[in-house]
Amino acid sequence: MGLVEAIIVAVLAASTPLLLAAAGELVVERAGVLNLGVEGMMIMGAACGFAGAHLTGSTFVGALAGIAAGAAMAAIFAALTLGLAVNQVATGLALTILGVGLSGLIGAGFVGERITPAGTLHIPVLTDLPFVGRILFGADAFVYVSIALVLTIWWFLYGTRAGLVLRAIGDNHASAHALGYPVLRNRALAVLFGGGCAGLGGAYLPLAYTPFFIPGMTAGRGWIALALVVFASWLPGRLVIGAYLFGAVTILQLHAQGAGFGIPSQLMSSLPYLATVIVLVVISRARATAGAAAPASLGLAFVPDR
Repeated sequence: MGLVEAIIVAVLAASTPLLLAAAGELVVERAGVLNLGVEGMMIMGAACGFAGAHLTGSTFVGALAGIAAGAAMAAIFAALTLGLAVNQVATGLALTILGVGLSGLIGAGFVGERITPAGTLHIPVLTDLPFVGRILFGADAFVYVSIALVLTIWWFLYGTRAGLVLRAIGDNHASAHALGYPVLRNRALAVLFGGGCAGLGGAYLPLAYTPFFIPGMTAGRGWIALALVVFASWLPGRLVIGAYLFGAVTILQLHAQGAGFGIPSQLMSSLPYLATVIVLVVISRARATAGAAAPASLGLAFVPDR
């Protein structure tokens, strides 16, 4: 495998957990909810996913366990913020702290254990094609699932009536409620979906990226996923670009250090966040000029359901 090909394959792998978690959070925020507990849901997905795969010997079971763990954490968030009208920001931060601690407890007995990582796709002739074969037809299943997930979300949001209703709830929950749409129910389903995606993104790390579990192995990827949603302006297509940009910076900084360029890794790591800030400024100025409202109200107030 050539150097460029190896770098691209590594970028795909590094970007996949970000894309999975960010795709779920995009749906959550489109529904008008802000869940800052993505990091906690991801690390819980990593711990439960590895535990499930280690105990059963099945990567698929591990992935399901990761999804279930993320969804369970999201259910706690939904019960508190949508059911009891607790502040969303405080609840999300508490959920992250809970997830980090609980994942350490669950994964304590599995530290140092290893599993067989998820296999990669191999299609005769196609996978063996020079350069593009390994990139397009030789990745693991999670990579293809992440792309399919984004395409499905794009179709759901812009091609279905349910997606239109979800976006309407996010844009103006009071008007949507007045029209008879079940605001709380739709938001709860969106939160559960986002939690499942975050859990799957976390499970990817020990199931395919590195075939072992260590406490805190998500290393802030949940926060990066949150930044990605803003970077993408809540649009699925831009989300893919942003995820691969973040993944590319992560991998390229390692190669830059290995090549002896002398560029501080901290500077390289800060570039995606700097780009996010710039995009936020541009978006804010554009909206101020056009007088447009934000794409998601991130409604922090209790909305009665019916």
